[in-house]
Amino acid sequence: MAVAKKSKTARGRKQDRARVGGGQHYEVQYEAKKTRKSASAVKKAVKKVGNSRKRVEKRLGR
Repeated sequence: MAVAKKSKTARGRKQDRARVGGGQHYEVQYEAKKTRKSASAVKKAVKKVGNSRKRVEKRLGR
C-alpha cells in the first residue's frame, strides 16, 4: 500500500528565524552586524530578554 508523501512547509524555518541562538556564533555575529553592536552586547541582550529576535533587537536599540 502506498503512503501519502508529506508536503514540506516553511513553518519550522519561520519559527527559527524569529529566534536568536545565543550560543550559535554565526547567529550572534549576524545580529551584531545587523544592529551595529558588539557580539557580547548581543549575547547579553539574549540573556536578559530571551531569544526572541524582536525583543533582542528592541533591547539593542534597533
